[in-house]
Amino acid sequence: MKLEFFEPAEAASVLKCSEAWLRDGATKGDFPHSVWGKGKIVFTSVHLKEIAQLREVRRTAQTPSSVRVIGSRAQARQKSS
Repeated sequence: MKLEFFEPAEAASVLKCSEAWLRDGATKGDFPHSVWGKGKIVFTSVHLKEIAQLREVRRTAQTPSSVRVIGSRAQARQKSS
């Protein structure tokens, strides 16, 4: 078994996100992770793959592919159009 371990800063670099966002998600239980010793958060390569899959956004039948809606203001503008 080839399993790599990453500290939060290293994992954030791999996922191209902030360390704070990653730590917060792990602390809240939203992201898979391991805890070593006295509460040290560690991510494995498998955890990073799962986190990436959790955050994947897929197009739905309700959202046309030509319309990109991000945030509540964009959604409000789309509804009022």
